[in-house]
Amino acid sequence: MGSAIGIRSRVRESSTMLSRVADSLYWMSRYLERAENTARQLDVTMTLMLDTGSVNVEERWRRLLKSLGDPTEMEWSGSIDSMARELVFDSAYPISVTFCVNGARENARQVREEISSEQWQRLNRLFHQIHSPHAQAQFSNSINEALTSIVDGIHLFQGVGDSTMIHGQGWQFIRLGRYLERAYATATMLEVYQEELFAHPERDHSGYQYLELVGLLRCCTAFEGYCQVYTADILPDRILEFLLLNRDFPHAIRYCVETIRSAIDSIQHTGGRRSPDEITAGIGRLHAMLSFATIEEILAGDTGAFLHNIREQCLRIHELIYRYYVHYSIQSALAV
Repeated sequence: MGSAIGIRSRVRESSTMLSRVADSLYWMSRYLERAENTARQLDVTMTLMLDTGSVNVEERWRRLLKSLGDPTEMEWSGSIDSMARELVFDSAYPISVTFCVNGARENARQVREEISSEQWQRLNRLFHQIHSPHAQAQFSNSINEALTSIVDGIHLFQGVGDSTMIHGQGWQFIRLGRYLERAYATATMLEVYQEELFAHPERDHSGYQYLELVGLLRCCTAFEGYCQVYTADILPDRILEFLLLNRDFPHAIRYCVETIRSAIDSIQHTGGRRSPDEITAGIGRLHAMLSFATIEEILAGDTGAFLHNIREQCLRIHELIYRYYVHYSIQSALAV
């Protein structure tokens, strides 16, 4: 009897540790992916602002905010430079670069023993770079260089992590966070562009249309990848197909979903708790939808609803990950 109690006590302790570590690594990764997405989209938008003849500046800015999750508390001030500065440095906004980097560093600090020294150094360097007294001066001198430096810092952290971490459960939770955040962000961006750009066929051959579509590809670091598949003929239908259904490009939603599925399988087979039918079915449903759909079928139906459904399924997968890997009960842990 005493032995059984001791076993249960040890299981309870290890389950709590696993859920804490999984939670922090998952959110560290999601926050950094979100910071990169904000910096990248802001950089592209600021470049497009140089062409002010075709579209209202405020309209472009509002589309950017909708693509980032529509933070309604960020009101239009009339000054694009000051609003761009807020989107980078104001930690009051959950989508700001500073808020996300702060969140990533705090989560990394809580699991310092689970990540490599090189990862911690890179993340710490990025944190201090953004909070440096010279950061805002650099931003004023060259917005593009400042944003590129932030994105480079995040890429360095990700590359160092892939090179220096054991590719066990912790690394898999980092992959889960990165690619679930990326799939959701790409679906959100496509839904916004579908409503405001793809739905206007009269603009198809205009210079405005071309610039905006190239901008969309660059928001996903996809311009060169797209051109390798379709040449430089920039068409809305092909962009949708590439960013939705391509299985080889890291920012395409299908690629992200396949990576999420692979990460869940790996967690299960490296000693984690067995994935229940509910989470396997949730990921499998989204994977099948993207694997067997054709762009003709998507365009023949309600494209906006299709993209919104992807976002809803991503949220559902997040809830299931939390239910079964973070907030699970001790009874379910003992049953494994």
